[in-house]
Parts: sequence; C-alpha cells; structure tokens
Amino acid sequence: MSSEKERILEFISEKIARYGFSGAVIGISGGIDSAVVGKLLTEALGKDRVYGLLLPERDSSTETIADSRLVCKFLGINHSLKPITPLVRKLGVYRMKPPAGLFPRKWQERYAENIWKSTDTPYINDLKTAGGDKNRRNLAYYRTKHRLRMVRMYFEAEKRGYAVIGTTNLTEFLTGFYIKWGDDSTDIEPIIHLYKTDVFTLGRELGIPKKIIEKKPSPDIAPGITDEFALGMDYKKLDRILKKLKAEDESGIRVTGETDSDINRVKKILEAAEFRNIRNLNLLWEKA
Repeated sequence: MSSEKERILEFISEKIARYGFSGAVIGISGGIDSAVVGKLLTEALGKDRVYGLLLPERDSSTETIADSRLVCKFLGINHSLKPITPLVRKLGVYRMKPPAGLFPRKWQERYAENIWKSTDTPYINDLKTAGGDKNRRNLAYYRTKHRLRMVRMYFEAEKRGYAVIGTTNLTEFLTGFYIKWGDDSTDIEPIIHLYKTDVFTLGRELGIPKKIIEKKPSPDIAPGITDEFALGMDYKKLDRILKKLKAEDESGIRVTGETDSDINRVKKILEAAEFRNIRNLNLLWEKA
C-alpha cells in the first residue's frame, strides 16, 4: 500500500492548496477510518494544521472518548471534546426513546438490537426509508446525530479557514452506509476509493494503535450497534462480494464461492443505496 499512501498524501496536499484552505478539521471517532485519515492528514499537512473534534453523545459507547483521545495522542494533534448531547436534547430527539438514565447500558443495547431485528431486512428498509411510521422515527432519531456533528465540524472549520475532511470509505459509499447531509457532507474524502478491508491494511502500515485496529467498527449512533451487525455480514465477506460483483459487471464472470443468500443480500443493498450517492464529486477521487 506504500504507493497508495503516497498518492493519497499528494491528493490531500493538492486539494488543500487548490481550494485555499489553511488546514483541516476531522472528527475523531476512535475508529479505524478517522484514525487512518487523521494520520494521512498529519503527514500531508503537518500536525499543527490538523484539528481534531471529539463529538460523542448520550448513546455513544463508553469507550468512544477514551479511544478518540488515544488516536489524538497518537496523531499528536490539537483537539477538543464537544459533546453534541445538548444539541440532540434541545431538538427533542432523546424523547423519542425511553429515558436512558433509568436503565443499565446492557439493557439499552438489547433494546437497540431488538428494534434492529424487528424486520428481516432492517438495513435495506433504512436505505429505502421504509418500514412504516415506527422505522421512520428510528431513522429520524439516529440520522439527526450525524447531521448535528457535521454542523459542529463546519462551525469549527470555518472559524479557522480549514477544510472539513470526510472519512467515508468505498464499502460505505457503495452500500450507502453513511448519513445523507451528515457524514457525506465534507470538503475532501481521502479514502473513498478504498474498501474497508484496504483501510485496515493501510492502518497497519501507518502504525495505527492495535486497540483501534482490533475494535469492532461502529456508527456510534445507538447502544451496542456495530457496522457488521447493521449490515448483516462481516467486512471481509462484504468486500469480497463487492469486488466479485464489480468483476462480474466488467467481465461477465459470474460470482462464485459465495452463497446465493449473501450475494442476493449485497445486491439488494446496492440497489437500495443507488440514490444515496455523495454529491459534489469534484472534491472526491476522480473516476478513472
């Protein structure tokens, strides 16, 4: 991945210079994507031109803040903790669910998981904004959080003349695993051409802390909900099928070595995700 790393560093430097930004603001979630992008930013721009924002909220994992601070320490960047809980509460979002303070964390996680399991295809329903009034309320509940995070990031970035940097990867982009007008609303997307498994490979090359590489990726929007739980399969399998489907489209070679149910699930996700393509592609990786 060394040549790919150099290509991304060049991309970051060129875009920041071309559009007249003084530096970069990045949301540090304590996950692999923001850690990798943060490290690439420090190498491309220097640590003093990268500012990290920690944006947890009431439902965030208890490890979120500690892991985010670990990443910031590893990166050596200035950062600040700006919980969005007051903003979420002010909008009345938390009133849509049972009061969290009355129940242990494990109960909250089981509650969130049971809601997610209430249909056969919960994630596909989310992509289609389907599933009736109950599911629409769930969508409003968790999507608002990412949108408030992005407002906070632009507030901090524009005060400094910095770019807002995205951390969406190719797997998330293809499957629609991002929030429209939330974490897709950025100035630059340095890793949007890399599958999630490629991000892990690059992370190991960059020396990202082992704890961050080994933790389960999570959207950090509901207690106990991880990426792979929501998507219905692990990233290794998902990326493998995505690559095979791409080869099938390009060469006509049929997908082999996967179950029909897994292939059909991924195809349904891709179909449902088509309308969610990120806008403003002029600042993203140009298509070949």
